[in-house]
Amino acid sequence: MAEKTIRIGTRDSELALWQAHTVEKKLNDLGYKTKIVAVKSTGDIILDQPLYELGITGIFTKTLDVAMINGDVDIAVHSMKDVPTALPKGIVQAAVLERASTLDILVHKGNLDFLNGEGTIATGSLRRQAQWLNKYPTHKVVDLRGNVNSRMKKLNESNWNGAIFAAAGLERINLKPENFINLDWMIPAPAQGAMLVVAMQEDAFILDALSHLNDIETEIVTYIERQFLKTLEGGCTAPIGALARYNEEEDTIHFQGVLFSLDGKEKIEIDKIVPIEEWKKLGFYSAQEILITGGTKLMTEIKKTLKK
Repeated sequence: MAEKTIRIGTRDSELALWQAHTVEKKLNDLGYKTKIVAVKSTGDIILDQPLYELGITGIFTKTLDVAMINGDVDIAVHSMKDVPTALPKGIVQAAVLERASTLDILVHKGNLDFLNGEGTIATGSLRRQAQWLNKYPTHKVVDLRGNVNSRMKKLNESNWNGAIFAAAGLERINLKPENFINLDWMIPAPAQGAMLVVAMQEDAFILDALSHLNDIETEIVTYIERQFLKTLEGGCTAPIGALARYNEEEDTIHFQGVLFSLDGKEKIEIDKIVPIEEWKKLGFYSAQEILITGGTKLMTEIKKTLKK
C-alpha cells in the first residue's frame, strides 16, 4: 500500500466529524493512512439568517471545495443532501456510502395535543416547512438554524411544540430522544440519509481508494433523486422532496417526487414504479412530468419570492 496520507476534509460539527471518522475507519481498514482536517463553513458561521436568504448554492460545501482545489485536503465528506447537484470543475463524486434512514422525524416535548389544533414547529428547511403547512395549515413554522446539537438545545429552551430533524443525523450521534414521531408521510430531501465523498478528478490514487467504499444501490437511488432535483432547478432550498427505493424481489424502482409552494398550499406530486433498467432517466422524466403539470409556473413563483 502506498504511503500517501489521505487528508479528509470535514465541517467541524459533531455530526460532520462522525461522518468523517466513519470514512476514515473504512479507509484505515483497507490499509490507507488518513488525517482529519476540520474547517468551518459559511453555513455554520452565519446562523441568524434563513438558508435561502444567504443565496449561496452549496453553503455547507463551498469551504471544503476551496480547500480541496487549493490542495489543503484530498477528499471531503458531506451529508449528500447538502451537496449541490452540479459539482465545481475538477471535483467529482468518488463514493456514496450505504444509506441510513431517509425519514424525517418530529422531536416534541411529550404532548402531541397541538397536532389537533394550533402549534408552532421549527425547521430551517423550506421543504419541511411546506409539507408541514400542507398537512397542518393552522400551525406556525419558525426558522431553526445551526448544527444538530445547537438546534436540539434551541428546541429545549423554546416554547415551540416541536422541531423537525433527519432521523439519520440524530441516530448517528446518539442524540435521538424518547419524544419523537416518524413523519413517514413527509417526502425526504433528495439523497437524505446518504453520505457522499468527493475528490479531485485527476487524483487516481484517491479515486481508487474511495471506489472500495461505494454502495451501488445507494449510488443509483440518490442519482435518481438528485437528477429530479437538478431538472426542477431546485438547488438545495426549494420545497422539493424525492425518494427512490429499489425492490430487489421485483427488480423495480419505486419513485416518489413532490414540489410544493412555499406556503404548502400547492402540491404537485408523482409516484411511479418502473423496471430497474429505466433508472438512468427516471429522475429526469419524473421532473418533466412535474414541470408540465404546473411545476414550471410554481418554480418561477418560488424563485421570485426567494429573491425578494
